[in-house]
Amino acid sequence: MGRSHYRDIGPRSGGLNSTIPPMQQLLMIEDDTRLAQMVGEYLERSGFGVTHAPDARAGLHLLEEPPTGSTPDLVVLDLMLPDIDGLEVCRRVRSLPGDSGKVPVLMLTAKGDPMDRIVGLELGADDYLPKPFEPRELLARIRAILRRRTDGAPAVAKTMRFGSMEIDRDARTVVVAGKSAELTSYQFDLLVVLAERAGRVLTRDQIMEAVRGRELEAFDRSIDVHMGRIRAAIEADAKNPKRILTVRGVGYVFAKQQD
Repeated sequence: MGRSHYRDIGPRSGGLNSTIPPMQQLLMIEDDTRLAQMVGEYLERSGFGVTHAPDARAGLHLLEEPPTGSTPDLVVLDLMLPDIDGLEVCRRVRSLPGDSGKVPVLMLTAKGDPMDRIVGLELGADDYLPKPFEPRELLARIRAILRRRTDGAPAVAKTMRFGSMEIDRDARTVVVAGKSAELTSYQFDLLVVLAERAGRVLTRDQIMEAVRGRELEAFDRSIDVHMGRIRAAIEADAKNPKRILTVRGVGYVFAKQQD
């Protein structure tokens, strides 16, 4: 049952199996071993390589010192871990250098606790999924995040320029006044959605549909959280934004004016 790819490791284990054929690799940081094995085997049958870390320290070790020399393609992170709080783990992941700090993070949160979601998103998570969940929904969320990282936009120019800002779709980078703006994979996609429609007011539902392919959940403020993070990265003064403007009662608009 998935033994060829699925590995359950401890804090000092070697990590990702070097014999796994090339495929997208997932790191699951989850202390519930039974749940992790069930979900891991399901994801393997769907074509992923899966490594399970039973606690935060094991997971962080794999990200800080990838045994294969490359970071996993996505981290599934439980917030209720025995050694380090999942929110703190998310913060530490985002502080890692290089590709390790940019790896997409999908949080598994306690059902009915919106604060976990909001704080997690503020710390840089790309998406969340409340427990209990259907493995099929987890798979759909994972595929959506990874698809956003690889989908191109052949019908439009590779690089969009707005004054001192350059957004490179292929490299998935944003440079403002010569300095790199640090964004998560999800935040980059949100920025691209707005920039491609510069001057057009978009509702939160339209933005979520464009990025995630599904409707916004009632009372979900994740878009607002991410917009705040994007502004902090690209605006000279995030409290008085000039590029991403809020249209009260409607949504957001990316201003086309030059710097």
